[in-house]
Amino acid sequence: MTDSRRAPAIGDMASIDVAAHGVAAKFGEGLRSLLGLSRRQKRSVMLIGDAICIPLVMYAALALKAGLWVPVTAAVVRVGIIAALVSMPLFARLGLYRAVVRFMGPRAGLAVAAGVCGSLLILVALSWVKVLGDVGASTLVIFGALLLAHVGASRMSLRWLMLAGRDSNTRVIIYGAAQGGAELAATLLASNQFAPVAFVDDNPALWGTVIAGVRVHDPAQIARLISVMGARRVLLAMRSLTRRRRRDILNQLAPLGVHVQTMPTVAEVLSGSARIDDVQEVDVADLLGREPVLPNQSVFETCIRGKTVLVTGAGGSIGSELCRQIARLQPARLLLLEMSEVALYRIHGEIRRMVDIDRLGVDIVPLLGNAQNRYRMREILQVFAVHTIYHAAAYKHVPIVEQNLIEGLYNNVFATWHTAEAALECKVETFVLVSTDKAVNPPNVMGATKRFAEIVLQGLQQRGSGTRFCMVRFGNVLESSGSVVPLFREQIRRGGPVTVTHPEVARYFMTIPEAAQLVVQAGSMAQGGDVFVLDMGKPIKIVDLARRMIQLSGLTIRDADNPHGEIQIHYTGLRPAEKLFEELLIGKNVTGTEHPMILRAVEHALPWEDVERFLGELAGAMRRFDCRAAREIMQRAVAEYEPPTGLQDIIWLRRSELSMADPTEAKIMELHALRRSSKPAAQGGAVTRAD
Repeated sequence: MTDSRRAPAIGDMASIDVAAHGVAAKFGEGLRSLLGLSRRQKRSVMLIGDAICIPLVMYAALALKAGLWVPVTAAVVRVGIIAALVSMPLFARLGLYRAVVRFMGPRAGLAVAAGVCGSLLILVALSWVKVLGDVGASTLVIFGALLLAHVGASRMSLRWLMLAGRDSNTRVIIYGAAQGGAELAATLLASNQFAPVAFVDDNPALWGTVIAGVRVHDPAQIARLISVMGARRVLLAMRSLTRRRRRDILNQLAPLGVHVQTMPTVAEVLSGSARIDDVQEVDVADLLGREPVLPNQSVFETCIRGKTVLVTGAGGSIGSELCRQIARLQPARLLLLEMSEVALYRIHGEIRRMVDIDRLGVDIVPLLGNAQNRYRMREILQVFAVHTIYHAAAYKHVPIVEQNLIEGLYNNVFATWHTAEAALECKVETFVLVSTDKAVNPPNVMGATKRFAEIVLQGLQQRGSGTRFCMVRFGNVLESSGSVVPLFREQIRRGGPVTVTHPEVARYFMTIPEAAQLVVQAGSMAQGGDVFVLDMGKPIKIVDLARRMIQLSGLTIRDADNPHGEIQIHYTGLRPAEKLFEELLIGKNVTGTEHPMILRAVEHALPWEDVERFLGELAGAMRRFDCRAAREIMQRAVAEYEPPTGLQDIIWLRRSELSMADPTEAKIMELHALRRSSKPAAQGGAVTRAD
């Protein structure tokens, strides 16, 4: 009953708000010239206005007291001038002429009240000594009330008209009228960038109320509000909602042709991670609709607190987030290993600042190095007595690794092997490999190298060791380097087209913090040789993700149904060795763990003797730069690896072109390769590389 009666009233309120903003916009256009004046000129305008209006206010007080219009005599003019001469210096002293009208708030209201009361007291004193003639105390009380109304209403009216008169493309609707929304509205009202014209909120108790001068409406009316108020953006101020509810709201907003963005929370502003006026794009993780998988705190810290921890690839997307989360768990020492000097400098500075600000008491050690160098790794592990290794160093971009096969093998397979052997020598307790869903039934070199790296660790575990080896697989990581989300954002910013390889291609997605927490927790649950996977829900179609990002940017999709749309989606075709769908498991032999959303897979492994033989054969093929032989060895080592295309390695293809053009040059290159392959192999067939 109550809701049915309330709805029409709210609709009427929306109509009133729309009409009021239209009138204000027309008046505001005439005030824009005032905004272009200098501060000194604006102050002069305010002084002249009060000099004219205060005597008129005194005349109105005299007329109200007499109950009729009084003649304008010299005595009346004199009283009005005295009132202005008393009030205006007091207002100036209290800063009313220095205040910026657009930024006036509750403190300015107190200053107005104090100024009016002060001037009233002075005028009462002057009345007692007959300076004001026959003006009595009751007339002055009326004058004080009218003066308070004049000074307060004139400033607030100018402020409202100036804000409402700004360009319509800055008008926004704020979704969420709680404390965060109110703070956001107050900030925006004082800015030149956005003008809030309405609140919408899920709480019916707030509908029809006014917060910071802006009315709160039912979310069901948001489409009408956007249309009639000319709002071009919706700002979300609801950080406490569940991800599923945020996804439902985004689904409601997506078809409305409005740019949806979020504003930072007060906590983010206070921490220095954002400014109060920062506008952020919608967190794409909200589009997944899946709640983040939180760690089991009872076992989360087992491999970290009070221990020495090494992160390889510390400057990468996953590696850097691992460093952030590990530092918060307060290890005794955190070693950051990175081959890129720039990336190491950046992540070391960030973690160092975080440790200092939060007083975590962690020793942060930046180390330049390449995990391919077994001797460098052994020295690091021995000198610092490392307890836990999180091995995130890898090449991960499918097309690039496909075109650089030998380097992919060095970095993904041999770096893992050499680091693991060094860990065994130095009696490291736990070794966690950051793997990928692309290691399952891989058609590409990147996936095959990551699966072979898993096989190497499984073989070492079977060989027998005091180190617990485990692997963690997860799907695509949102916002990581090279992922589709930053690419789509950049393409949308440039006006399109947004490129998708195939209309049916789908991927599992998770956030960077989720991925890092899964890796940390896996180390705590590892028994040895484990493969951990995350229950990631259903895969997401890439084209659906692209469509939603375009719509939430306030743009339309250009296709056959809408030839005049703004952004086109262009299908480029699957890249060499790219899969339509990714998988997380080889087979279906899985068991549960201490965490309800993390599974332990039991998968086939090779005896260490076979693994070692394959590594030796690979080392020889890599020294000869024989990509064909290397791929054939990988196919024998990784039974699921079935490359659908020919070799894509850039150097291999170039060499083939040269051999066809100049057989003599090809023969010379072949002799060089044979000479290299005849050299004895170090480390039992391993390839030793310098940092």
